[in-house]
Amino acid sequence: MPDVFVNYRTGDEEAAATMIARELARRFGGERIFFASNSIELGRRFPVELVRAVEECEALLAVIGPRWAEVRGADGRPALEAEQDWTRREIQTALDRGILVIPVLVGKATRIDRAVLPDDLRELSDCQYRRFDHRNAESDLTALGDALARLLPELGAADCDARTARERAEMKSREKWAKDAGHTGMRTRDVEQRVRGGIGNLSGDLSGTFVNEPQGPVNTGPGHQYNAPRFQGDNTGVQFTAGDNSGTVHQRFERDRRRSDDGR
Repeated sequence: MPDVFVNYRTGDEEAAATMIARELARRFGGERIFFASNSIELGRRFPVELVRAVEECEALLAVIGPRWAEVRGADGRPALEAEQDWTRREIQTALDRGILVIPVLVGKATRIDRAVLPDDLRELSDCQYRRFDHRNAESDLTALGDALARLLPELGAADCDARTARERAEMKSREKWAKDAGHTGMRTRDVEQRVRGGIGNLSGDLSGTFVNEPQGPVNTGPGHQYNAPRFQGDNTGVQFTAGDNSGTVHQRFERDRRRSDDGR
């Protein structure tokens, strides 16, 4: 049986009642929302179906427009005064059974004056209400659906909008994780490339000596550092660097040494 019964009066905001029923059916499932013109199968006895649906629902929405208390019956009297008026009987049954009754005031409708209500409906004027305006239909319908989902746990469990929101949040989380993982992989590859081609960006204790792809012998100890390149022709000799190298780099060649030894 349905969780929510949509009650309305013919001649007063049937369009609003239809919009509300359709939106709630979309969000929570048609089988959970009772709307007389849609929920009673052909050939069924509507008095029996109406009473049973009201008795077994968890909440009744009383859709009330500006003419709700003014619509008159075939006898010319206000329909609300007739004991057999179905709008009145549905609300009365819900109140008598302690079912949650939520007035939905449409457009310029105001809170129902207790004085115009029959004795068995006086409690309706005390029920907290919701507003519905055609100009704010989307936000008002969302707020109404959110309230019902919160008040009726089983209805909330069937909320397709909440499920869609969770799925979108999970998708965004997965996308963010994949994006972060991709950035991490790119940074890792960048570091590897920098290490192969240069010292790159390093942090921490850098007090040691870094040597990257040396092309010849390298001495990284505390002593003298010798570099003996091979030159063509008369420039063949030994070039060396000694000390802390904070001053001028000294170079000596064998040709100069030979001249010194010969006294020339």
